[in-house]
Amino acid sequence: QVHLVESGGGLVQAGGSLRLSCAASGSIALINVMGWYRQAPGNERELVAAKTSGGSTNYADSVKGRFTISRDNAKNTVYLQMNSLKPEDTAVYYCNTKMVRGGDYWGQGTQVTVSS
Repeated sequence: QVHLVESGGGLVQAGGSLRLSCAASGSIALINVMGWYRQAPGNERELVAAKTSGGSTNYADSVKGRFTISRDNAKNTVYLQMNSLKPEDTAVYYCNTKMVRGGDYWGQGTQVTVSS
């Protein structure tokens, strides 16, 4: 079992920045990938960024060059630094972990709203 607690969402003007945090607890030694997904109203949940325990990263094309994912293994926390935010980035952002032995866990979600 892994428990994820997200923080850092909010309302920001276009062009602004936010940093999301996700702290993991529980069976953290079995975590392989930590990442962020988002879901806007009427849309499917989509991958934003992910980082493996080995350090490899993957970003959605729409956020490349603007968002940066990082992991602090000592704090069992993953961050998403979001710069140059656009109204189309508005969504509920979810933290996700994928386990070494399969399966994954989700956070409760945090709202990010970007005003034009």
